[in-house]
Amino acid sequence: MADIFEKCRNFKDAKALMRLGIYGYFQPISSAQAPEIELNGKKYIMAGSNNYLGLANDPEMKKAAAEAALSRGTGSAGSRFLNGNTQYADELEAKLAKFKGKEAGLIFSAGYQMNLGVISSLLRKGDVAIVDKLDHASILDGVKLSEAEMVRFKHNDMEDLERILSKIDDSKGKLIIVDGVFSMEGDICNLPEIVKLAKKYGARIIVDDAHATGILGKKGRGTCEHFGLENGEVDLVVGTCSKTFATVGGFVVGDEDVIHYIRHNARSQIFSAALPPASIASISKALDLIWDDMSRKDKLWANTKRLKEGFKKLGFNIGATQTPIVPVFIGTMENCFKMWRATFDGGIFTTPVIPPAVPPNKCMMRVTLMATHTDEQIDRIIEVFANAGRALGIIK
Repeated sequence: MADIFEKCRNFKDAKALMRLGIYGYFQPISSAQAPEIELNGKKYIMAGSNNYLGLANDPEMKKAAAEAALSRGTGSAGSRFLNGNTQYADELEAKLAKFKGKEAGLIFSAGYQMNLGVISSLLRKGDVAIVDKLDHASILDGVKLSEAEMVRFKHNDMEDLERILSKIDDSKGKLIIVDGVFSMEGDICNLPEIVKLAKKYGARIIVDDAHATGILGKKGRGTCEHFGLENGEVDLVVGTCSKTFATVGGFVVGDEDVIHYIRHNARSQIFSAALPPASIASISKALDLIWDDMSRKDKLWANTKRLKEGFKKLGFNIGATQTPIVPVFIGTMENCFKMWRATFDGGIFTTPVIPPAVPPNKCMMRVTLMATHTDEQIDRIIEVFANAGRALGIIK
């Protein structure tokens, strides 16, 4: 008889990497997400976090979270649809909508849940979702959860996007879904052209600002602000609260009637417990800090410039990144894990990225800094990468 656990016993790839000492995942960090972390009793410079603005260890953030837990408890004890909604959640949604220049907002317990709920609630059988081939997995899974057709266009290729749109029957609902900033490559979607094509072919647009919020735009409002498209050209903006907001959760903002519909139809929101008070307070405080002080964003970009210039001077291939996400392309999976091991031994915590997140033989090290890194820490990262890259023959 077939045993559904047989595939578990046959899954040996990760254990093989563990035996070789080059397994780079599920590392047990025992300190806060800061420029320097502690792992297995040793100190490492963190160069692989999404804590872009350094707010996960900010004193004001921790104070807000602690005060919320002390005054409002540790959990919501239910779905927002039933008993888990609070005045503070409603206020946060209004605040998020104002920050993004939209009428209304809705928060979810996680970014992944948000894309599942938003996308699957909007799409129906007969609709078509048009997605970039490098969109985040949560977007793809949200489409799969619906009964809609999914068509993927070549990464940031507007000719291919138009080719696809031109072939879709006008009787079908069309939804273009793109990452604002692509989470592995660090480049930005061609939003102005996407907007033009959406208008031409009668499509709606969702932009995922997970890696753009707090980073792109003069005021850190994201991809739409970056391109000067804040007058309703983009229908919905979504994102996660685990990057610049430094906690957990997801959000969607848009027209009030659309948000009202999602609120009553997104299963991942209706059937999940609401965010705990500490997370709601953290997101709200992060918004205050981002609104009031651009120095963190400016420092992040200055740090990123220093890192990119150092890598380029050494001869590393960092692709077409336009943001603080810096991919260092290594090539084969074997060399990628060896590079991770060498940088790890040099006291740098980084993230190896392998298929299916990237195509075969395009494995990379995903390097990201925080606004709170020092020049000395950045120079040390560059030095360790230089030594490891030369030892493996990746650079000369």
